[in-house]
Amino acid sequence: MAGNTGMEQLIPIVNKLQDAFTQLGVHMQLDLPQIAVVGGQSAGKSSVLENFVGKDFLPRGSGIVTRRPLILQLINSATEHAEFLHCKGKKFVDFDEVRKEIEAETDRVTGSNKGISNIPINLRVYSPNVLNLTLIDLPGLTKVPIGDQPVDIEAQIKAMIFQFIRRENCLILAVTPANTDLANSDALKLAKEVDPQGVRTIGVITKLDLMDDGTDARDILENKLLPLRRGYIGVVNRSQKDIEGRKDIKNALAAERKFFLSHPSYRHLADRLGTPYLQRVLNQQLTNHIRDTLPALRDRLQKQLLTLEKDVEQYKHFRPDDPAIKTKAMLQSIQMYM
Repeated sequence: MAGNTGMEQLIPIVNKLQDAFTQLGVHMQLDLPQIAVVGGQSAGKSSVLENFVGKDFLPRGSGIVTRRPLILQLINSATEHAEFLHCKGKKFVDFDEVRKEIEAETDRVTGSNKGISNIPINLRVYSPNVLNLTLIDLPGLTKVPIGDQPVDIEAQIKAMIFQFIRRENCLILAVTPANTDLANSDALKLAKEVDPQGVRTIGVITKLDLMDDGTDARDILENKLLPLRRGYIGVVNRSQKDIEGRKDIKNALAAERKFFLSHPSYRHLADRLGTPYLQRVLNQQLTNHIRDTLPALRDRLQKQLLTLEKDVEQYKHFRPDDPAIKTKAMLQSIQMYM
């Protein structure tokens, strides 16, 4: 599968930066160009991501299943396997093991009481079925605490989501099920708070096959209702029954294509709907977004490097009793609490 020709290396470059900053523990201190996936718990986020890969690999169940940001780096490759940044040198070829590792690594940091953490898990999936694409899967919004969850779990999740989507270089993939009122979409409400003009937001409408008889999402998909600069793309995910029955994702994608081609409200849009089209659009938009933001990003990195080099030079001649050093340290301490 080919992506944006001539610019294929832009996404891998940002992947390396993401990994480096995660390892240094400063992943939130630089505004990297990226796509964050946002939606309610039952919006179908997991199914969209699994359809890209063609494998079941994400935790499922009741309550919050994504409890740490998952930086999912999809890499087009002749062979198929997965690698975690925290499991150096280990290749996962069984995607059930990938799910178990996500669950274990999540529990290691957050505990098993459904708590959340903003420390990301970095996962690379190499496959001939994917385009180069990096997505950050964030916890789905929940309204009611379950079990030992803190009473303010909704506020905690919102705060984590805003940490990512408020950044100007972050595109927002807002996932909304078609069988709910668009005006009440959790994803679009959050996106609108940080992107009121809809410039950075890409709408994804799931569950188009579950709408009531006599209704459709044509006006939404034609960008006439709550318009976004980057528009909306519709997809059809596997049902819960399909997932539990381990329905093959390739068959599900064929059924999705057939649904759009045969539906009277969508057949005229069929070439601009569906999971393969969504993946192509995201690959193109992320590549273009990185290209557009790279000069400013390079300048910021160079300035930070110069600052670090100056600090290193100062420490070579460090004298704790120097009044100038003491004054600078005191001023920096005061600024931290202002």
